[in-house]
Amino acid sequence: MTLFADYNLPFAIAFGAMLLLSVMQLIGVGDLFDLDADLDLDADLDTAADFDGGASIMGGVTTLLGLGRVPFLIWLVMLLFLFASIGTGIQALARDLLGAPLDVLLAAVIALGASLPATATLVRPLGRILPNDETTAVGIESLVGRRAVITTGQARTGYPARARVRDRHGQTHHVMVEPHTADSVITEGDEVLLVRREGQTFFGVALTERKLAPIT
Repeated sequence: MTLFADYNLPFAIAFGAMLLLSVMQLIGVGDLFDLDADLDLDADLDTAADFDGGASIMGGVTTLLGLGRVPFLIWLVMLLFLFASIGTGIQALARDLLGAPLDVLLAAVIALGASLPATATLVRPLGRILPNDETTAVGIESLVGRRAVITTGQARTGYPARARVRDRHGQTHHVMVEPHTADSVITEGDEVLLVRREGQTFFGVALTERKLAPIT
């Protein structure tokens, strides 16, 4: 039984992708993709919040999958390795017991269903060993009190603008921001202090206004 047989094609591709990503991670190229993946994950969570219960569901799914416990590329490499290993094992077992391997699509679905919880289980202890300065999942509430920069649009009451903010680990998040005071307008490029949050909308004070505001 060979890895490159037709019935093992998805698993051969997974092995190849795993090796490629491992090399990228070793030479440092993977760090760029790792950051992008984290940002995409944050954006997906923000988008899901537009629907009732969307943020909670997405948060539960990412927790179950073990996402955020280790750098994303390490999580993906482990998933690919387990998917390929389980898949080839299933095909070998099927050939021994049934006389022929399973349909390639069926084997891939079974392997994926088994590899996702296996990956989540393995990354938990691994996340406690690896340093967390590369990527660490943070709660969105922790962004309150941090500085953000308006990147798109003007922030007015009832009309939030898109802003960029870094968490305590240096990762960038994109959030929607409205002025903290009703008569304020915060324009693109302005730096704001995020002072509170309601749902997925943050409320900020432009730092120029904050410096000029009278002390009470």
